[in-house]
Amino acid sequence: MPPERRSRTKPERRTGSRPNRKTPMKPDRKAGAGPGGPPRKAAYSSQRKPPAGPRAAAAAITIAAAEESRLRELHRLTLEEDKPAVERCLEELVFGDAADNEDALLRRLRGPRVQVQEDSGDSEVENEAKDNFPPQKKPVWVDEEDEDEEMVDMMNNRFRKDMMKNASENKLSKNELQKRLKEEFQHAMGGVPAWVETNKRKASSDDESEEDEDDLLQRTGNFISTSTSLPKGILKMKNCLHANAERPTTARISSVQFHPGAQVVMVAALDNSVSLFQVDGKTNPKIQSIYLEKFPIFKARFSANGEEVLATSTHSKVLYVYDMLAGKLIPVHQVRGLKEKIVRSFEVSSDGSFLLINGVAGYFHLLSMKTKELISSMKVNGRIAASTFSSDSKKVYASSADGEVYVWDVNSRKCLNRFVDEGSLYGLSIAASRNGQYVACGSNCGVVNIYSQDSCLQETNPKPIKAIMNLVTGVSSLAFNPTTEILAIASEKMKEAVRLVHLPSCTVFSNFPVVKQKNLSLVHTMDFSPRSGYFALGNEKGRALLYRLHHYSDF
Repeated sequence: MPPERRSRTKPERRTGSRPNRKTPMKPDRKAGAGPGGPPRKAAYSSQRKPPAGPRAAAAAITIAAAEESRLRELHRLTLEEDKPAVERCLEELVFGDAADNEDALLRRLRGPRVQVQEDSGDSEVENEAKDNFPPQKKPVWVDEEDEDEEMVDMMNNRFRKDMMKNASENKLSKNELQKRLKEEFQHAMGGVPAWVETNKRKASSDDESEEDEDDLLQRTGNFISTSTSLPKGILKMKNCLHANAERPTTARISSVQFHPGAQVVMVAALDNSVSLFQVDGKTNPKIQSIYLEKFPIFKARFSANGEEVLATSTHSKVLYVYDMLAGKLIPVHQVRGLKEKIVRSFEVSSDGSFLLINGVAGYFHLLSMKTKELISSMKVNGRIAASTFSSDSKKVYASSADGEVYVWDVNSRKCLNRFVDEGSLYGLSIAASRNGQYVACGSNCGVVNIYSQDSCLQETNPKPIKAIMNLVTGVSSLAFNPTTEILAIASEKMKEAVRLVHLPSCTVFSNFPVVKQKNLSLVHTMDFSPRSGYFALGNEKGRALLYRLHHYSDF
């Protein structure tokens, strides 16, 4: 079909064949036809209208913002109609007038700025941060009941009643009761415990640590100091006042032990008494004394946490437990399953979980420290002479009267190893070092064999590292110091039979004891303080001798 005829018939076909379509047609962009008129020619680019300017855009944004504010205000008014009058009043008191805009509300919450004189050394960013930091606001209201102190009744409580100083103190405030409890605790512990002072020193040292680091970086020199380990040969020490000077006795001292956490020493004697003293080396004031009627003390020990004192007698099966915090004396008359007629020698594990009681016929019994109930019983050949826990409380070392040493596992209650103490015919004492390195065994002939703990566990016939032969009578007492640098050995069969052995050289200090030291007498018990560097001895004349070791850094 010719092109002219096709162009004429095409519009007729569109309009006639589909009457349901919209009659107005889209304007031809190329032709630029207007409605109801002939088609126009397309305008050139130079003749088109320029785009809207920045003023028109700003006006459009302003109109849109005003419309949004209007809709927001309309929405707020709709919500306000549903609120109670009380809620609207409270919001006006806290947030101000609701008609204020958000900027005004933020300014109210931020509060007035405080003019601070700017430091010339501060940067602009720091000064801006100071200006933007909101000052502390005063409270809207103060509850009067918060200022009233709550009173605590002292009469109707048996523990608080003992803390009353007079009848007028039937009620105390919480702050006064807290001070009274602190005084009672310090009185029971003999002063402020060492761990409190340690925390104070630690807090102050943290503040000075940064300054110390700066000083360290500004100096030059040799920063490697010499070793602070204890030298052998001569031990620097000082003879102090007797620990029990404020409560003298003529009865034999059966036990002496330092508190695990406080500067306190316990002295127990055959005169039925257990006394606590504050150790200062000068006066050693007495804290408290406990008297047990018809109960001569054979052995007394602190619990691992230092809150209890356990004591046994020379002729009784009763175990006394003294709760120092509550001030109670609890007798344990019978342990179910324990058939011993007399309970005398015992040991407390370092983790505070177990209590080990040495029985007769080779039996020793493992008890729970918390409930004082029997867990299990173990047996060695012959008679058991002494026993002790390892430093981790997972093993028990038991020395028999036949000269053999048994190693038991606490959890499985099985014998891990058994060996003969070299040269021993009759064992008397045994001790394990606190660092898990040594085991010392004392015999009736005065010889002390020092073994490695690893060899005691792995070898069937271990050889001692050193045999100490400075005593000629039976070794009844052994004690390691906390740093495992000193081993104290003593015999109760001869006067002045005490020696201090240097470790690891295994040599005896030549200046202890002092020659012809008359007050030493027969030594029955001894102990080292955990941290402060004191050494105590209990003899048959009723004196708890106290020495101060000067190699510790605290002195």
